Amino acid sequence: MTCKASDTLLFVTGYCYAKSHLLPALLRANGIPTALCYQRLTITTQPPYCLHGLNALYLKEHGWYRVDARGNKTGVNAEFCPPMEQLAFAIVRDGEEDFTELYSKPHPSVIDTLTRYQTIEQVFDNLPYLESLTR
Repeated sequence: MTCKASDTLLFVTGYCYAKSHLLPALLRANGIPTALCYQRLTITTQPPYCLHGLNALYLKEHGWYRVDARGNKTGVNAEFCPPMEQLAFAIVRDGEEDFTELYSKPHPSVIDTLTRYQTIEQVFDNLPYLESLTR
């Protein structure tokens, strides 16, 4: 299970959270201001909810622009096409939410989940979830 940016890079794998930890490390190393942000999404067509990790980067022409480091697959198209955001997941169900807070480091609930559980199955059974992202 990867959590740290360096582990995600080394093992070339990770949940959306780990990928959203790697992207800021790479961009910040190149002088691009980057933050972490989250969405609350349903896992199926109804609750339970979980957090989805993504990023925001600062573009001089557009301000803070959210991107999704998780990558594309069939049915998921998260493209970098400023000024229009095209995230992997749209908010489509009651209870889902785009959290507007920008974080300089990962939320503690995400770190706790990724360091507490050792397998993909264990993490999936205990995905981070919060009603709100206030610290």
